[in-house]
Amino acid sequence: MTTTAQLTPRALPPRRTPRSLGGISARTAVTVALAAYAVVSLYPFLWMVSAAFKTNSEVVSGGHLIPHHPTLQTLSDTWNKLDFFEYFTNSLKVTVLTTVLVVVVYAAASYAFAVLRFPGRRLFYRLFLALLFVPGVVTLLPIVLLESRLDILGTHWGLILPFVNGSAPLAVLMLTNAFNTVPVELREAARMDGAGELRIFARIYLPLARPALVTIALLTAIPTWNEYQLTRISLNDPHTYTLPIALQAMQSESVVQYNSLMAAALIMVVPVIILFLCAQRYFVNGLMGAVKG
Repeated sequence: MTTTAQLTPRALPPRRTPRSLGGISARTAVTVALAAYAVVSLYPFLWMVSAAFKTNSEVVSGGHLIPHHPTLQTLSDTWNKLDFFEYFTNSLKVTVLTTVLVVVVYAAASYAFAVLRFPGRRLFYRLFLALLFVPGVVTLLPIVLLESRLDILGTHWGLILPFVNGSAPLAVLMLTNAFNTVPVELREAARMDGAGELRIFARIYLPLARPALVTIALLTAIPTWNEYQLTRISLNDPHTYTLPIALQAMQSESVVQYNSLMAAALIMVVPVIILFLCAQRYFVNGLMGAVKG
């Protein structure tokens, strides 16, 4: 005996319509507000770019955004006459070495936390994460005293090593989460093929964690490039100055050349923008992977 059940159609839930504010949808209102915020935030940057192509008298005399007589002379003078190439090279050296050390050291440490099993693994991992809640200013004086005893105060290594140490918590957190998303079967298959830990780490885990690695590199490079506080305290030789110190020195002059100051700021900002635009896709994927982890 067979029975046939009659299926009654279920009522679909009512479709939500966006709320309106005075006849304007909430989405439109949010879009307009964000667009206005973007314009307000972008204007100082546009003014900086504009001033870098003006003479100082034109910068001081008018509030117009577009230069009447644009010139590259300001950028050329700032780069050549104010020792900016030396400052730029110093900043590049500190940033590159710091970023490379952070990626190499903490990628290896994160692989150990995510894959290997050893006594105290969870304890050490939690201690790393606890450092996220320690303000950097608290460690400033101990860092300076330690650098003085190690005789690296006033050198670029006196900047690089604290920067590497300060990047540890976030780097370990993001890279450990990224390595945890790699299927265990890949490692087991590689072990069966005779691969050692170093080869598994280099050939499997690092390529699959590329977005997280690029994200950590960006989150290390940009703050290091812009760092002022520790740099101001540590460096006392003008030949070791980085770009933030050079900008501060230009502001301290009795007669400030605003066009040169904006040209210097533009020189400092452009590498960061280029770096972010080139790595934007990996940056977004890396953040998403860290959140999922």
